[in-house]
Amino acid sequence: MVVRTIFTILPGWDSFCENATRRTLSSSAVNLRSLLISFYLLLLIVVVTVSGVSYWRNDQEHQRLLAQEQQVRLRLAEARARLADQERVLDRLRNDPSYVETVIRRRLGYAKPGEIIFRFEDQQ
Repeated sequence: MVVRTIFTILPGWDSFCENATRRTLSSSAVNLRSLLISFYLLLLIVVVTVSGVSYWRNDQEHQRLLAQEQQVRLRLAEARARLADQERVLDRLRNDPSYVETVIRRRLGYAKPGEIIFRFEDQQ
C-alpha cells in the first residue's frame, strides 16, 4: 500500500500495475494450462502404452493356448482311436473263440495236442 500510494502521483503508474498484473495472471494461466495439457498428454501416452503392452501379452498368451489346445485335441483323437481299437479287440476276445485261440497260440506259444511248433529266428 505504501509503495502504491507513493507511486500514485506518477502519471500512468496505475495502468502499468494493472497491465503487469494481467500479464502475470494470464501468463500463469497459460503456463498452468500448458502444464495440464502436457500432464494429460503424458498420462494418455502412458495409459495407451500400458494397454498396448497388456494387449500384446494377452494376445501372445491366447495364441499359445490355442496351439496347446490344438495339440491336446490331437492327442485326444489319438487316444479315442486307440480306445476304439482296444474295445474291438476286447469284444472279439469276449465273443469270438477262434480269435481267442489265435491270440493264445501267437502270444503264448501254445499248441494243440500232437502239433509241432517250428520257430525261426529273424535274420537281420
